[in-house]
Amino acid sequence: MGVGFGEASVTPASWSLLADYFRPERLARPVSFFLMGPYLGAGLALILGAEIIDWTRNMDTLTVPLLGELRPWQFTFIAVGIPGLLVAGLLATIAEPPRMGRADVPRAAVPWAEVRAYLMQHKRVYGALLLGVPFIVVMLYGLQAWVPTFLVRVHEWDLARAGRAYGVIALVAGSAGVLSGPYLGNWLRDRGRQDYPLRVAVIGAGLAMASLVAVPWPAQAELALGLVALASFAVTLPMALVTYALQTATPNLMRGVVAGLYVVTVNVMGLALGPTLVALVTDYVFHDPKAVGFSLALVSGVMGPIAMLLLASGMRPYARMVFPAGDAAAAPRP
Repeated sequence: MGVGFGEASVTPASWSLLADYFRPERLARPVSFFLMGPYLGAGLALILGAEIIDWTRNMDTLTVPLLGELRPWQFTFIAVGIPGLLVAGLLATIAEPPRMGRADVPRAAVPWAEVRAYLMQHKRVYGALLLGVPFIVVMLYGLQAWVPTFLVRVHEWDLARAGRAYGVIALVAGSAGVLSGPYLGNWLRDRGRQDYPLRVAVIGAGLAMASLVAVPWPAQAELALGLVALASFAVTLPMALVTYALQTATPNLMRGVVAGLYVVTVNVMGLALGPTLVALVTDYVFHDPKAVGFSLALVSGVMGPIAMLLLASGMRPYARMVFPAGDAAAAPRP
């Protein structure tokens, strides 16, 4: 719960800061670097956790100065958490940026009624961003939660080996997907696709779904991991552009609230449903612990089309909202 409380404040504050540090035409790439954090962190945590599990495999307890005797699982939590304390000190070096895109006169927080009215005025755009994207995240969190278990149960890898392998994939493929999104968006934008952020999201959702549906079928673990890598790349491909779309479509004084709503929908739907749905399907549909790969495929096969339909429904309204002149190619590059 403590981790959740802390993490919940990061995204709204960071998005608002980035939107004030960088002009709209330069925003997508800084956001993409920021959004690499979860995938770098997840990959490094899996790799480090695997190394600690391997190192403590034959230990019942170990003694740590000031903390006394710890079980290996307790030490693992502490080891992956300590870097967070060190990095937190960097926050003290961040300067408050001048607020952009609003009047100089200080103003109280925008009333919720005003925010709600704005969201309803553009309900198809925000329906795509606040509801469609979480269905992609359901696939992402299901993938992150169950791939190591899939390797252990189905391909009979030990947990340390599974953690190392998937940790590298999460770190490399996830980060590559986030960084590649703005380049694909620029390519589409230069060809007059005014809806390019949501179009990239549709492409990412479809590719991720197709990859995950295929994961349980190869007999070789290496082929399955290749599909996992493709899915890890695809599912993160739209994330920077989705953030860019939210920031550029939302007035300055509403950005924090809208980013908070995005965090809520992503976490409530993605983080809660992703791992849980895979577990429920494994237990109550297939009734077989070794069917976890097929459960991941089934959940993705349902979530992917829903995400694509919701995102596609917002493409044209987004283009009209952000490019009223109708010329995406003349607009600033993200």
